[in-house]
Amino acid sequence: MDDNKKKIISQRIDRVVEALSKNRIGAFRVDTKEDAVKLVGSLLDEGDTVACGGSVTLVESGVLALLKSGHYRSIDRFDGKMSKEEAERLTHGCDAFFMSSNAITENGELYNVDGNSNRVSSLVYGPKKVIVVAGYNKIVPDLPAAITRVKEVAAPANGVRLGTDTPCAKTGKCCACDGRMTSGCKSPDRMCVNYVVTGYQRSERITVVIVGEELGY
Repeated sequence: MDDNKKKIISQRIDRVVEALSKNRIGAFRVDTKEDAVKLVGSLLDEGDTVACGGSVTLVESGVLALLKSGHYRSIDRFDGKMSKEEAERLTHGCDAFFMSSNAITENGELYNVDGNSNRVSSLVYGPKKVIVVAGYNKIVPDLPAAITRVKEVAAPANGVRLGTDTPCAKTGKCCACDGRMTSGCKSPDRMCVNYVVTGYQRSERITVVIVGEELGY
């Protein structure tokens, strides 16, 4: 990446980190995904029980590989070692839950939309720690821009990835982009079901790691 562009991106990330901190949400800036993996490792203890929500960012960054490295007890809903229900129960009591964010505003807010909602439920309550890893491409000016980002970028891409029978997966755009947060399709596969805005933190559970690279959707 061009050094001038890197500088502008770094400055923008720094502003978001400051905004998150004002909202009592712990935040770090790292330049590369390799730095993100090192930082995440420093936030964990050997043997911690860890879990994660579905996330392309965690795969692309190498964080998921770290969680499955054998240094931690990794809870996987899809590895067949336990029922989905048991995995979800253990997830809510785990030491650290990992996810990305659909969008992070320049005002220091996290915006996340879920279908099954195992991800947003763990963000809101349960695990001792929540570590959010996000590329700089997730940064948006404000909540209206976050809503648009989900409908025009995140949901369509995830629909293709998951093979959902939704208009956005077929056309690349939400069929109801009317500006309302909760507007969407009527498909049984609809991914946009629950909407969570994290605007402040009273505890010290959530930590956000923003990476100076484009990661995920």
